[in-house]
Amino acid sequence: MRIGKISYTNVLPVFYFFQDAKFAGQASFIEKVPAELNRHLAAGEIDLGPVSSFTYAENDGAYNALEDLSVSALGAVGSIFLFSKFPLEELKEPRIALTNTSATSVNLLKVIMEKFQAAHPQYVTMKPSLEQMMDQADAALLIGDDALMAKLTNPGYYVYDLGELWYKHTGMWMTFALWCVRKDVIATEPSLLGNIHLEFLRAKKQGAEQLDDIIRHSQREFGGSYEFWKGYFSGLCHDFQSEQKRGLEYYFRCAAEIGLLARPVEVITWGAGARIT
Repeated sequence: MRIGKISYTNVLPVFYFFQDAKFAGQASFIEKVPAELNRHLAAGEIDLGPVSSFTYAENDGAYNALEDLSVSALGAVGSIFLFSKFPLEELKEPRIALTNTSATSVNLLKVIMEKFQAAHPQYVTMKPSLEQMMDQADAALLIGDDALMAKLTNPGYYVYDLGELWYKHTGMWMTFALWCVRKDVIATEPSLLGNIHLEFLRAKKQGAEQLDDIIRHSQREFGGSYEFWKGYFSGLCHDFQSEQKRGLEYYFRCAAEIGLLARPVEVITWGAGARIT
């Protein structure tokens, strides 16, 4: 079974303690940024993994979401930022550079700007380089480790957290990624899939209990203080319960209202039939 893995720190609390050796000869990991994993899953080149939650809606009917796994936030998410030369309320007809590594965050920004801010932006999609993006635009959207590193360098722009903006307007959770599985895999490999799902839940539980190990790993890889990484991981949620589902489905409704989706979408989950407590 081919398992996608997002190459960002925001999934470390689920992947860090995942015991690959349990599935030797049965599963392999393919590490990519979200937009690439989205394409691989849609093309059948991976079987499951964390992908942009927007891609679930775009491929409505093709996937189920694995129970109780996500990257979500109630408020600030800490790694999805709009960097701007001007205050948000002045961005009425801005040129905004969008990262080419995301789907959920790109469309969340469009919902925020067009539905909540009544703005009429012009968008251009670019590689995630803040300096190059700001050379061509009034504002730039970065996600994941690109956003984290840009924020740490203190570039001198106005910086807006999209999770915080979403919460300000809705009071709801925002789910940025889901662990999606193709329905044909559910039909053909339910036992192996169930075991992999349970291992993700077990690894998530261990990650929450031993978060200091993940913080120290992130410091070694990227720098930054213990307090910075502690605050960042504390703002993330990797569960997917009714409140996260409600917020995500409202996001899909908003996206449909401004023409980003053909219709609102309900999230259907699949589980291994057991809980890790």
